[in-house]
Amino acid sequence: MFNQEEKIIKIVIIDDHQLFREGVKRILAMENNFDIVAEGDDGALAMSLVEEHQPDVILMDINMPKVNGVEATRQLIEKYPNVKVLILSIHDDETYVTHVLKTGASGYLLKEMDADSLIEAVRVVADGGAYIHPKVTHNLINEYRRLATEATSDTEIGYREVEYCRPLHLLTRRECEVLQLMTDGKSNRSIGELLFISEKTVKNHVSNILQKMNVNDRTQAVVEAIKNGWVMVR
Repeated sequence: MFNQEEKIIKIVIIDDHQLFREGVKRILAMENNFDIVAEGDDGALAMSLVEEHQPDVILMDINMPKVNGVEATRQLIEKYPNVKVLILSIHDDETYVTHVLKTGASGYLLKEMDADSLIEAVRVVADGGAYIHPKVTHNLINEYRRLATEATSDTEIGYREVEYCRPLHLLTRRECEVLQLMTDGKSNRSIGELLFISEKTVKNHVSNILQKMNVNDRTQAVVEAIKNGWVMVR
């Protein structure tokens, strides 16, 4: 339900598949404070659409025929450092994700996402946060685990050598549970269902975790938690 105090979030969708764009628009139209101000079928249009409509969030396909989403994002952020781009992709490989995030994108979503994940991602990014699809986060974590396990030098500690211990000196028991489920790749909605709490309560817990851990987004929180042995990767 739309609250009159909520800000209207202006969205631009750039994807070369019209049917996919239409599906995304139908999902976003369910939220009364989402306004699809423009759409395009190639990254070459991104700059002009942003200049004309000043959107809060740009949903950008990663693969397009003329100018792909990575290059379009790089160009946009070079000119507009505060622009918020949420990448849409079919690729869950961590190399794609790290490459995209280096351009300054605020998030990375898989096209297999459900409607709730899309809506949540747009809200998080519009509010200045970062959002990475839980499946992609899990892949990033597994890659970190693999690299950490292979560490053999005296100055590096392998993943298997880190003793698991909840960070009760920093987080509440409930926040520790939420952090573990974030590590497991669960969305806010899934966490709420598993812990029998509302999605809004989950969001509050996540915000508290990020603040207490002094990190900017969920992925940083998870990586730091793994490094410190605060969660189990399973």
